[in-house]
Amino acid sequence: MSDTTTLSDLRVVADYQFGAGAGTALFPPGEPHSIRRSSGGRPRQVLAGDVDASGGDAGERLVSYGTDGRFTLGIAGGRRLRAALDPPAYRVVVGAESEPFVRDGKNAFAKFVQSVHDAVRPGDEVLVVDPDDELLAVGRAELAASELRTFDTGMGVKVRGGVGVAAD
Repeated sequence: MSDTTTLSDLRVVADYQFGAGAGTALFPPGEPHSIRRSSGGRPRQVLAGDVDASGGDAGERLVSYGTDGRFTLGIAGGRRLRAALDPPAYRVVVGAESEPFVRDGKNAFAKFVQSVHDAVRPGDEVLVVDPDDELLAVGRAELAASELRTFDTGMGVKVRGGVGVAAD
């Protein structure tokens, strides 16, 4: 994508990667967004909110746009996708024994996976959730859905970021 890449172009990429409606969920029309660009003008990150008066970014990172043409999710983007996509889309459900570790940003191991969306493939961006569909983390699936369900060892999801300590 060139330096003329707009949010509408990025919405198309999100719809392709995550399914119809994902682009609008991540980048709602009418909501201010900041796009950080490389020196060549290519989009690198999309943040919620406008650039503030000092030139800094006002919002949270929704996604980063990789050189492979795929998004990697930030926690804010994960929250938006979880709200927009019906379960089990792009979700890996982990049990209570691994929940505090995953919430803190530790990787999710296959033995603790309770369920997973059938379409998940290695390398896919996923939402790691608890059985109540509360977002715990975002990351990259390391195994296919069938392997995540059956393996007793190995990393299931390389967690990129956890949501932190649970609110009581």
